[in-house]
Amino acid sequence: MIALGLALIGAIIGGLTARKRGGNRKDIAQYAAGYGFAFLIVGMIATVLLDRALSL
Repeated sequence: MIALGLALIGAIIGGLTARKRGGNRKDIAQYAAGYGFAFLIVGMIATVLLDRALSL
């Protein structure tokens, strides 16, 4: 759930960043996908670390 939530937040941030920089729809989609994947990876790492810390 952490990874999915962060992926959604990353996609929103990426879309807003591209819109702020004056990008068209394709730019917005590309930024949203890129930020979404980056935040997804961070969320997956956080999930693994949290799971390992709580399972001790």
